[in-house]
This record gives sequence, structure tokens and C-alpha cells, in this order.
Amino acid sequence: MKQIIQDLSSGETQLIDSPRPAAGSGSLIIDTKCSLISVGTERMLVDFGKASLLSKARQQPDKVAQVLNKVRTDGLITTVEAVRSKLAQPIPLGYSNVGVVAEAGSATRGFAVGDRVLSNGPHAETVRVPQNLCAKIPDNVPDEYAAFTVVGSIGLQGVRLAQPTIGESVVVMGAGLIGLMTIQILLANGCRVLAIDFDGAKLALAQSWGAEICNLSDGADPVSAGMAFSAGRGVDAVLITASTKSDDPVRHAAQMCRKRGRIVLVGVTGLNLSRDDFYEKELSFQVSCSYGPGRYDSNYEDNGQDYPIGFVRWTEQRNFEAILDLMSAGKIDVSAMISKTVPFEEAPGAFQDLTNEKGLLGVVLKYESAPETRASRTVTFGAGNKSSGIAKPRIAMIGAGNYSSRILMPALKKIGANVGPIVTSGGLSGAITAKRFDVAEAGTDIDQILNDAEIPAAVVATQHNTHASITARLLDAGKSVFVEKPLAIDRAQLDLVRSAYEKQIAEGGTARLMVGYNRRYSPYTVKMKSLLDKVNGPKSFIMTMNAGAIPADVWVQDQDIGGGRIIGEACHHIDLMRFLSGHEIVEIKAQKMGENSVETITEDKAIILLRFADGSHGSIHYLANGAASFPKERIEVFANSGTLQIDNFKSLRGFGWPGFRKQSGLRQDKGQETCINLFYQAICNGTPSPISPDEIFEVAEATITVAEILREQQ
Repeated sequence: MKQIIQDLSSGETQLIDSPRPAAGSGSLIIDTKCSLISVGTERMLVDFGKASLLSKARQQPDKVAQVLNKVRTDGLITTVEAVRSKLAQPIPLGYSNVGVVAEAGSATRGFAVGDRVLSNGPHAETVRVPQNLCAKIPDNVPDEYAAFTVVGSIGLQGVRLAQPTIGESVVVMGAGLIGLMTIQILLANGCRVLAIDFDGAKLALAQSWGAEICNLSDGADPVSAGMAFSAGRGVDAVLITASTKSDDPVRHAAQMCRKRGRIVLVGVTGLNLSRDDFYEKELSFQVSCSYGPGRYDSNYEDNGQDYPIGFVRWTEQRNFEAILDLMSAGKIDVSAMISKTVPFEEAPGAFQDLTNEKGLLGVVLKYESAPETRASRTVTFGAGNKSSGIAKPRIAMIGAGNYSSRILMPALKKIGANVGPIVTSGGLSGAITAKRFDVAEAGTDIDQILNDAEIPAAVVATQHNTHASITARLLDAGKSVFVEKPLAIDRAQLDLVRSAYEKQIAEGGTARLMVGYNRRYSPYTVKMKSLLDKVNGPKSFIMTMNAGAIPADVWVQDQDIGGGRIIGEACHHIDLMRFLSGHEIVEIKAQKMGENSVETITEDKAIILLRFADGSHGSIHYLANGAASFPKERIEVFANSGTLQIDNFKSLRGFGWPGFRKQSGLRQDKGQETCINLFYQAICNGTPSPISPDEIFEVAEATITVAEILREQQ
């Protein structure tokens, strides 16, 4: 199947081949019939992609601050590589999709195969969308009209926040797609509406529905128009649906409102507010969030947990349904808002038109490809490495997220590894990564790897909660596995992997197991280890990880998905201390920050104490409440009347250490490339895994133990 992506580095809009997405229990697989280009939003993305690096930076000052912090902590070269890699990741375009349900997940409710549905899926021939972001379309609403539903729901949420009543005078600033939908919703609600814009054609459309208009291109004064519209009383409410950097819309809205009027920002404007404008009238100002309640809540959107209707009457999905009902009843008419209809195959040209034709409203893409062209869960991109005659064994990649595409794939490519296929559940990220790194195949079916005898090894780089089950399946199939940390997020998962590994060994298998504990392969760690190995007697370790704050609703914090940050991240340092000590862990203690009324999560502010069989001991300070400008990681070892210190894996210094003072390089090196490359060399050479299985399971169990100790504390 094909999908549209936007390259943020080159500005090119591309039609890419992508495998059909795999079904999810709470999602629908939808074969698309049409989708709507949201001209304002998607033009902005296209223009951003075409902008120079300097212009991109000016548009995102908050990101510039993050980059500067990273330069200070990680170094210039590392930061430049990270920025370039980020911009090299294309993004899918589109969020207004209409199609027919081809598969309904086992946990979905109210949908069946064959249903005609609206969703916020992207511009693609087949999409996978969580059920709460879908709605069934009434029989009398054509596909092309239904495609406007998501855009309409954005306006509807703004209207709900404004709480208009019958007969009130309401101003809509900005008569683009969202503004025109908002105008019709307000008229259907019994309001008097004044539309303000610079485009006479769009205003004429609003006027044809019954709105009064103010054409700014004619030099009209919006405040005077608003006061005249409200008979001098001031308007009851203003909805700003414009997109501009100017502060004028908010300023004008405040000046034309009556006392205690309401202003709702649906679009994007400057927000340098005048206190006097708001103070004297006691105005209320609110920013509307997209489609409505549930937006950006992963429990609602991804996990299908609906809000009880008795407590949250209008959610994203119910707003979709309300717009469709208004269309069905003839209260919203989008026929005149369709500027053009374009075959999906010509979509890149349609996006180019967004820049050249400023008067466009709705551009509808029509999908008419044969079903069989959308059915394949594997896409081939040419020869790649698979048939290039390279004698090296193949290594498959499961997962193509940030770490996989930024770190693992470049490292494997650098040594000429024979990579493929790349398998992901959604398909698109795997296809993008495969094309970028000249990999022959991308797919969405893990059985493609399990059943291929010519693939002896695979990398698992998916969400943390899936690591153990995928790793166990690969081991059962006799495949060697490099799994990005953590190996497991609880004891049941750890037992599953251990059993699978021990079973294949007992049956004479040679599959290797490796976890991406890369810190032990940093050149600074390797040097530190060589110095410590000459010391007789125990050592004292102090490891500080300035982890940085992550919101509580990010998946890494979810104990059922990410396992929490101790399991997901602190495992690196437990392994590192185990490696540097060279001896088995014999005692584990841990203490987290006490429960309090300020910090929602306390587990990611903890001290871990480890003692080893040779008497060595150490502390790991995993802290998420430090400054971003402070170095991320510091490793200190006290032994032999001297001290060794690694500073953020950019340098190693010796204090009072005989024969050693300092080692440093031009860039930060956490050993990530070496880690994956050593595993691949073991596959090529038939040698054991770089980390012994006993050590891998010991560190995994110790990490889970630490998390259990912390979670038992109050």
C-alpha cells in the first residue's frame, strides 16, 4: 500500500510504499476511500519542511534551548548528529480519513467489518486507528463530506468551550476550513455570527449561510464591525480560528467583547495580552485543545478507555458523531468547501499546490486502487543487502523507533551488516527506515522472521512490555537475539525468557542472548576497567544519573508498558557497576524519595545500593529532578588511594592514579555502536554472546528487585 510522508529535512512530500499495518486488539484496520487535506495545518508542515535550518530554529525557540543544553552536556558533534537524525525522520501527513472497516480488533466495541467509518487516520491506502478515534458514518452522508468531520470537531470543541446560547452574538475570526465549519455550527445553535477574514470568497460563503461579514482586505476595522454587529453592547463571545503570529486577533477580540465576554482560541496567534483589555471587562480566555476531551490521553486514545457519558458528555469520538449528525440533518453543508478532488496517486502535486494556491479550502484525495495492492504485509525496496552477494548472515530488525533508526541501524550499516527485514506493527516507520538504509524488505508480520531459516538473528527494539514475549518467541525459533534494554519488566516476563533460553540450550541450540547494556563498551569504561583490574581488593562506586523529568503520562513511566524508569533506564548502571566490579551482586538495597504533595512520581528519584562478592560496594543516584544543563551521567570509582571519574562519557580522569591522568575524545561515546557490532560479529564468527547469559539474567533480576523494593515503600 502507499502512504504520504513529509520529509522535514528536504521539504519533499513523498508517496511511499508501506506494508499493511498489523491489527491491534483495540484498533480498526480501515481501507481508505477518501481523505481531506487540512489546508492550513498541512501547508504549515510542508512550509516548515522547506524552510532552512535557521528558519526552522527561529520557528521553534523552545527546541533551540534544548539543543543548546545538549551541546553543553553532550558536546557539539553528538548534538549535531542528533538534530540531523531527528530531521531525517519523515512524518506522516493527514488526520481526516474515511474508509471501510477491513478488520475490527477483538477489544473494539460497536464496529464491524464493512462499516463505513470516519477516523483521524493519515493519508494512506490502509490505516490502523484506535477505536475511540473512529465514528460510524450515517448512510446519507457522502464520503467526501464525512472527510470534513475531524476538522469540524476542532471547531465544535471551541464552540463547546464558548458555551453560546440561542440569540447570542458571536464573532469568528478566520474563515478557513475550521472557521467555516465553526460558523455553521454556531448558526445551527441559534447564534448570530459575524465572520472576519481577509478573503472575500470565503466570507461570501459564510454570508450565503446567514452570517454577517467583515472583510479586512477592504480596510474594515474589526472592532468597529463587532460593536456595530452587537448594537454597541459588545459581542458575547469570540472564537479565534485564524493562524497568525500577530497579537491583533486576541487584542481585537478583547476590545469588541462585552463585559464578561468569552474568548476561545482555536487557531494559533500571538499571545501578548493587554491586562487592561481583560481586567476592566473581566473577560474569560481559554485555549481549545483539538477534537475535545480525550485528546492526548493515551488511556482514552490508545487503550480504549472511554469517559463515562454521565461525567464527560462530549469526548473526541462523541464530537465526531455530533458533526456527522449535523451533516446528516443538513445543518452543516461542506459541498461548497471542496476546492478540488485529486486522485491519491497525484497527492504530492496537490501538496505542492498548497503553497501556490492560497485560496484553497478543502482538497479531497480519492483512493481507487485495487484491494490486492493494499493487502501485502511485506514491501520490497529492490535488492538491498539481501541479494547483494554478501556472505554475512542476515540480522532482522523488529521495531524502528528512535533508538533503532538513530543508533542501531547506522551502526550496523557502518560495518556492512546484512540487515533485513525490518518489521514493525504499523509498517510506516519500518518502510522509512528500510529505504533510508537500503534494506530490501519491510513488513508487519513477525512470522516473516520466525519462519525464515536464512535469518539466524534479530534485534528487538520495541516497547518495553513486548521485549520478553518477542525474545522468547525468537529463542524458541532458534534465533539469536539482541534485545534493547530492558530484557523484561517483571519476574513473569523474566522467567519466560529464561525458560526459552534454557530450553533451546538443553535441546542443543546455539542461539545467543544479548541485552543492549552499551555503557560497558564505552572506550572510557573499557579504559577504566583495565585500570581497575590491576587493583587488588574491593572498590567503592558512585554513579550519578541526572535523568531529567518525564511527565507521568509518558509510556516509559507506565509500569505495565514501560516498566518504569528504574527498570527501563537505571538497569544500564546496575549492569555497568556489575561489569566494573567483576563480581556477583550479593546484596541490594534501595530508597526512593518520600511520598509528598509536590512530586507525583517518586520512584525515579532514588538511591540504589549494591554490594558485590569481593566486598566492593556502590551507590547509583538515579535522579529525575535535576537541571537539564547539568551533565547526564557521572561515574566515580574510589580504590587504591586514587579516584577515577568518567564525565558524561566524554572524558575519563585519574586523580592520584599511578600512570594515568586523562583520556578524552572529540565526541561523547556511550558504547552504543560497539555494543550492537560485537553482537553481530559473534553471529558472523560463531562465538559466544559478548555478555554471558548468567550475567544478563543476574542484572535483569537485580533491576526488577530494585523496582520491587521501591514500590513497597510509602
